[in-house]
Amino acid sequence: MLKNKALIVGIDAYSQAPLGGCVNDAEEIAKLLEENEDGSPNFSVKLKRNVQTKAELLEDLHSLFKEGESDIALFYFSGHGTDEMAGQIVTPDFNGYDMGISMNDILRLANTSKSRNKIIILDCCYSGKLGDFSAIDSSDAIIGKGVTILTASNRDEVAIEDGITGHGVFTELLIQGLKGGAADVSGNVTPASLYSFVDQSLGVWEQRPLFKTNITGFLPIRTVEAKVSKKVLRKLHQYFAEATSEFQLDPSFEFTNTPEVTHEYKEPFAKEENVGKFKELQLYESVGLIEPVGEEHMYFAAMNSKSCRLTPLGLHYWKLSRDKRF
Repeated sequence: MLKNKALIVGIDAYSQAPLGGCVNDAEEIAKLLEENEDGSPNFSVKLKRNVQTKAELLEDLHSLFKEGESDIALFYFSGHGTDEMAGQIVTPDFNGYDMGISMNDILRLANTSKSRNKIIILDCCYSGKLGDFSAIDSSDAIIGKGVTILTASNRDEVAIEDGITGHGVFTELLIQGLKGGAADVSGNVTPASLYSFVDQSLGVWEQRPLFKTNITGFLPIRTVEAKVSKKVLRKLHQYFAEATSEFQLDPSFEFTNTPEVTHEYKEPFAKEENVGKFKELQLYESVGLIEPVGEEHMYFAAMNSKSCRLTPLGLHYWKLSRDKRF
């Protein structure tokens, strides 16, 4: 079985214009990628703090993308970026126009890697130049098969540090997303869900992240506790035989509807089997997979013998459940 590997780099120690949060960025991203939320191993991480030279970082990039194979080879960089020479990530030994490593060189390494999925995440100014056709008149800008790019800003924008959190604005959102903010119902965090989470969190007047990819399907880069267990999700098609079906409820589904409870109750009284089903239906409703019909809350749908139905998101998971896709 192939494994995941990640090169995580944060550079604060520039002789000119030193930064304050990039090493913090790298350390937190490395910590989150090493393990899934349940403690199971995830990425084999090489964390590099304050890399001093272009040659050292190039060697690390070659090791990541060119040595061996993996399911995912991920490169994360937090530091200075420049728009010189079609975009470069800056190393502390910059000299003249040679500011560090060309973004096109990074993309070229990823494009030719034997790893199944190559992910490049840049939190630096002008990071949107990575994979930008307009940045250079060359096929070097073509995004190869299996490559995904996630950048903190557009090709002509700076990336900002947040003085409160001690992280870059972009990376702080990545951290929140990896902790679960970007997870789907099954608990999977993918590059696409991370981008969506970051994109929605930033206003139109703030730096705009970019997402570019050439893949046929995403592997999760981290898993967290599922909002609904796969065991329960697999039952979704059992409750709804067809996509347009409604599941009929009645008072017997509500566990408080019993003479032993001192409030209004009605027949049919709570039945253990239906109460168990209703708990699962309420779990579906809590994550937006189903909705009550004719009532605002599931409780009243049950007590008033109404029904519930799939939402558009629920229809997606219903199809996965029916087709045994998880």
